[in-house]
Amino acid sequence: MSLLRTSRSHLVVNTVRRGTLSRLSRLYSTVNNEDVEECDVVIVGGGPAGLTLATALGDSEGSSKLARQNLRITLVEGGDLAKVTRWAPPPGTYSNRVSSLTNTSQSFLKAIGAWTHVDARRTAAMEEMQVWDGVSDARITFSASEIGLERSEEGMARLTENLNLQRGLLRRLEELPEVQLIDKTRVKSILRDTDERGGWPLVNLENGQTLRARLLVGADGFNSPVRSYAEISSFGWSYDTMGIVATMFHPPRSTFEAPNTTAYQRFLPTGPIAFLPLSPTVSSLVWSTRPHIASALTTSEPAVLASMINAAFRLPELSLRYLYNRIIEAQANGQPLTSTDIQQEIKWREDSHAIDPNSTYRSAMVEVRDDAGIPAADSQSVPPLVTSLQPGTVATFPLKFNHTEAYIGEGKGSRTVLVGDAAHTVHPHAGQGLNMGLADVECLSRCIERAIEQGGDVGSYTALLPYAQERYLENHTLMGAIDKLHKLYTTTFEPVVWARSVGVEVLNELDSVKAALMMVAGARSHKIDRTAEGWDLAATGAEALAAGINAAKSFSGGAGATYSSQRRNQSYVEREFEVEKRENLRSSHTMCALEREPNRAISQALDDLDRMTRIAVTGLVERFGEE
Repeated sequence: MSLLRTSRSHLVVNTVRRGTLSRLSRLYSTVNNEDVEECDVVIVGGGPAGLTLATALGDSEGSSKLARQNLRITLVEGGDLAKVTRWAPPPGTYSNRVSSLTNTSQSFLKAIGAWTHVDARRTAAMEEMQVWDGVSDARITFSASEIGLERSEEGMARLTENLNLQRGLLRRLEELPEVQLIDKTRVKSILRDTDERGGWPLVNLENGQTLRARLLVGADGFNSPVRSYAEISSFGWSYDTMGIVATMFHPPRSTFEAPNTTAYQRFLPTGPIAFLPLSPTVSSLVWSTRPHIASALTTSEPAVLASMINAAFRLPELSLRYLYNRIIEAQANGQPLTSTDIQQEIKWREDSHAIDPNSTYRSAMVEVRDDAGIPAADSQSVPPLVTSLQPGTVATFPLKFNHTEAYIGEGKGSRTVLVGDAAHTVHPHAGQGLNMGLADVECLSRCIERAIEQGGDVGSYTALLPYAQERYLENHTLMGAIDKLHKLYTTTFEPVVWARSVGVEVLNELDSVKAALMMVAGARSHKIDRTAEGWDLAATGAEALAAGINAAKSFSGGAGATYSSQRRNQSYVEREFEVEKRENLRSSHTMCALEREPNRAISQALDDLDRMTRIAVTGLVERFGEE
């Protein structure tokens, strides 16, 4: 057992502890056993969510003076937190675990004094994001300049390594003596104290310590011991998908191009691939794909994987399927493809698609130089060419959807609450997992402080209920939207591809809708109480278009329309889109509305998308009818 900080003795606390909290403490703290340590809040889990909650509750500036004087906070972590504090990677290298922090999350971290301890040199602003369909190439672009930020170079979000954030939080906690950290020891068991002693959770640690918690917080991830103790069930499923992460090296953007501050994401039928900038010459990979493909790619030479990353952002989906099969077959035959082999295969596919030798969409047999001169006109439609992967950073992990049925324990599991991954796990393609956890922590810390200020019991169901009421529905709505988008983009059924492509193209033309999406997704730092609705907007719009196909089929008496025919007959949609586009050229007015009344502006954006959806569905009906 290691105590990073020796907490002040609980035998001599404040001379006078005022309010109901003091009276409740005397009522429940009747255990004389010296082996049991009394705590007001015990946090299990030293990841970003747990450390942020400990910081928020112990913060000398953000939390109330009454909260600091009356809370005894202990955080328990099984790993060695000293290693995180001493983390100092070699210059130019990065960890493969990277998260996107929205401006809303950054504002919270600044408010609790943690952000100043995060190494800003190891973070990167995301000023633009390009997302496109891997089958139809329908594309949407989000830009920080569209949402009226005071400094657009600060970006819609900031990318940073999880270790950089955790180290910053630990450095901040070193300034807060109110918080006790116990690391290198796991939770051995959690028992319930007798009813006479209030039924508080008793946390038994492997080092022999026992903590008696007025409130037990589970920030301990998917396999949460706290959730098991509280007997809170969960529901969900595993996606038939694995995530591949790696740190990628590439040449810097040229003088004639914008800097490496654009994130790229291509939705392939096997799963999305994302390119996240970290520095001018380093970016992070998050590639979701089928398990057998992930296994084949990660067991190949690093140079083969680097070539496939470049191809995955450029080649048509049909050619990617061919390349996957070639790699898998070669490994099955005991003769894995070499870097030269895969380059020749990619070049052959590029030649078969008649891709111009000077095009940005060429990746095989291309000489990568820092002084390449004036780039092609479409050079920023795809990310820079990856030249190599940082050794030891390629890893895989399974993707799943999981949501607990409650955030607060009841009955025998009372005085417990869940935050972060202990409460919810979501597909990473929207980059919202950590932000959801930080939003949980911000809300829970408010509820705890409010209970103290009102003389309440921080572990009571009444004190915790506002947290569940605020966060559960919002998280569930956001998770549902992300799940819908995943399922919508894993099909190659032509009518669905056409419908979702129209949805994306429509969305890209509506500045008000895009601004609303970015605002509610946390691109602006102020609080908006309908965060999940913005993400649900995109999924619902595209889903509605797909649903309209069934009506179109019924109208025409069959599904005989072909994709090429659909693409030829877009006159109705194009004509109506132009009308709507003219009506939506009011960016300055839209931004003013978003500043004054964000919820009303978002509602208007929803109406805009609904109207465009009806136009697209009408076009589908006409088209299928003609066929």
